[in-house]
Amino acid sequence: MIELVITQRQRDLGAFMVGRVLPFAQRRMVGPYIFFDRMGPKDIAAGLPREADIRPHPHIGLSTITYLFDGEMTHRDSLGFEQPIRPGEVNWMTAGRGITHSERFERLRAQGGPLDGVQAWVALPEEREERDPGFWHYRSDALPEFHEVGARGRLIAGRLAGIESPVRVDSPQFYVHWRLQAGSKVSLPPEYSERAAYVASGEVDVDGQRIAPGSMAVLAPGKAVTLAAHSDAVVMALGGEPLGPRYIDWNFVSSSKERIEQARADWAAGRMKLPDMDNREFTPAPPRLGRELEARR
Repeated sequence: MIELVITQRQRDLGAFMVGRVLPFAQRRMVGPYIFFDRMGPKDIAAGLPREADIRPHPHIGLSTITYLFDGEMTHRDSLGFEQPIRPGEVNWMTAGRGITHSERFERLRAQGGPLDGVQAWVALPEEREERDPGFWHYRSDALPEFHEVGARGRLIAGRLAGIESPVRVDSPQFYVHWRLQAGSKVSLPPEYSERAAYVASGEVDVDGQRIAPGSMAVLAPGKAVTLAAHSDAVVMALGGEPLGPRYIDWNFVSSSKERIEQARADWAAGRMKLPDMDNREFTPAPPRLGRELEARR
């Protein structure tokens, strides 16, 4: 039942490392999920430099989901929203035709402390790619939960096993945070054609195969899959229905190569509004280094 195991690749952001899982050379997307980064875990000392912050940058054609296990970040965007992000809460930002935002670490800079979480991107259906941008924040107690013996799951987004999250989505999908005690088991139902399970911590067998922490098992369709914890563990499961090929370049996602080029030009020319409360600096687009933009699936 396991088609592929993807081990995260470490990338240095200066103050901390991230583990890049998606996109991957042999598997660019799982359902509509086109990007998956593990942030941390990292104990950050007080006095973190401002250079560690994620300065204002643009997006088109996707929704971002920031979900923390530990720590705190502050989101600011070009729609005027400013929102602290804390563990178990959901920050869902839909870029649509274009949005800019920043992610700052003010509290960690002042006090220090742990940082651990995941940022995922969800590609939008072609007919929704140019929708108006939007931002929604959901407290942890607004998200429905699954309870089994030794296991507790929180449905971050979408619908699974007859339960639906209040988080707004644009296509059929699911995203679950499971906390498993040693010896517990949960079943991931077969209701979507594309599914994956990422082991954030602990020892977990996925369909009988041990999956190391920091790895994602991409699952074959058609059958329920059992996740069995050998130790206390955290698992993120996600998936949905495929949307078709997408171009991805820096922070831009689109079904159209020309739309990506337009977004790059708009950002370079200063035609994308910066966040109202964070407009004194920005992130320049990285050079292409001569690589041709390719459709990813």
